[in-house]
Order: sequence, then C-alpha cells, then structure tokens
Amino acid sequence: MPKISQDTAFADAPVSPSIDPSEVAKFAAMAEDWWNPTGKFRPLHKFNPTRLAFIREKACAHFGRDPAERAPLKGLRVLDIGCGGGLLCEPMTRMGATVMGVDATEPNIKTAMTHAAEVGLTIDYRVGTAEALLAADVEKFDLVLNMEVVEHVADPAAFLQTCAALVRPGGLMLVATINRTPKALALAIIGAERILRWLPPGTHEYDKLVKPEEITAALGSDPTLTLSGPIGVSYNPLLDSWSLSKDTAMNYMMVVEKG
Repeated sequence: MPKISQDTAFADAPVSPSIDPSEVAKFAAMAEDWWNPTGKFRPLHKFNPTRLAFIREKACAHFGRDPAERAPLKGLRVLDIGCGGGLLCEPMTRMGATVMGVDATEPNIKTAMTHAAEVGLTIDYRVGTAEALLAADVEKFDLVLNMEVVEHVADPAAFLQTCAALVRPGGLMLVATINRTPKALALAIIGAERILRWLPPGTHEYDKLVKPEEITAALGSDPTLTLSGPIGVSYNPLLDSWSLSKDTAMNYMMVVEKG
C-alpha cells in the first residue's frame, strides 16, 4: 500500500475548524469498502454517473469546452475536497483534468492512492483539509468539487467560504449535499440507513444536513460569487437509478461561479 509522506500531509489537519472527529472516525472505519459497488458506498456508485454528467456539463459550459471530446477538461486544475476513496478523482482525471484529492481521513487517502496505482492513474492525493490547503497558499483551482461533504463538517458556512477561496477568479465550485427536510429524514436517513441499510446507520445526522438557503447565506455576501440552483437529484426505485429533477427536497446540487 502506498505510504503517506510528509509532503502529502497537512500537519494541522487534526485541529482544523472543519474537522469533526466523529465524522473522520466514521469514514475511516469504512475506507476499505470505497471501491466495492455493492458495499457500504453502493449509493455513491449509483449516484456517480448522474453527478459526473452534471460536473461535465457545467464545467464544459463554463470553460467553453466540447463535452463530446474524449478529454474535455484537459488543462484544468481540479480540487476534490473530501475526496474519500477517489470515486470522482479518477473519472475527472480520465476527462483530462489534473486532479488533487484532499481528505481528512488517512485510510481514505491510502485507499484512493492504492486504487489509482492499480488502474494506472496519476492523482495528487493528500491527507488534509480545505483550511490547511488555503493556509499553505499552494494554489487556486479552476474547479473545486464540494460533493457530499458539507454535511459532515463542523462549521458548514466557514467550510464553504474556505472552499470558495480556493477557486481562482473565473473558476467554478460545484456543491452537492442532502437537504434538511422531513422527506430527507424519511428517505435518506430512516429509509436508506436504518431500514434498507444502503449505508451504515449514523452515516448522516439530520441536524447536520444543509438547506440550499444556508449555502446561499454562507456565500451570498461575497460579491465575486454568483450562485445558481438548487438542482434536484431524485432516485427512481423502479429503475434503481438517479437523475436530475426539480425536486430539491432530498438531494440537490448548486453551482458557484467566481468572477
């Protein structure tokens, strides 16, 4: 298994304000299962085609690329914050982007590094946080992916602002999360976790879910940012598939453009 060197780790990760120790421990326990399509992360594997199509569409439109090209994101620098085992980093790399994946959980990064090596992809994986990356002033990114992570941090507003600060002028941030609604409680937590066991019970906590207006409140005062959305993402149990929809009561995504 690849070793994590000091060059790929941020020393202040354990005390970063975005870190919730219980969330880090939760995902560390599941790290080895990231690439098992029928395992604990089965819902993400099912969800991935829809969010990848959304990312490709929005990024190509924003940067003037042809989505039909084999590597439409060539030349773009992408940050996947809270990258987990690399389920987005690998396809983004195949689209031509140069990708950095950052996660606060070392087992996740080790899993991601191992899988990337197995499939022959070069991805810059690092143990750390958005705050540590911003403090290190390493670089700004064309595209920041903030996908299914804001509901797991200690201070969502501060986290979103930090991630937005990592976007270069003219760049883009995409946010995906679960809405804090009775429907999300019933379907995403009680149904998916406690009854169907698609995810381990406790993966999501209702009080930590983030409403679209809270994302707007966190970022809307920044005159350099333009927000659009939310765009709903709905699950069809008959087809066992996800698709974009007008229903934002459970899963949704938002687009943040930086002028």
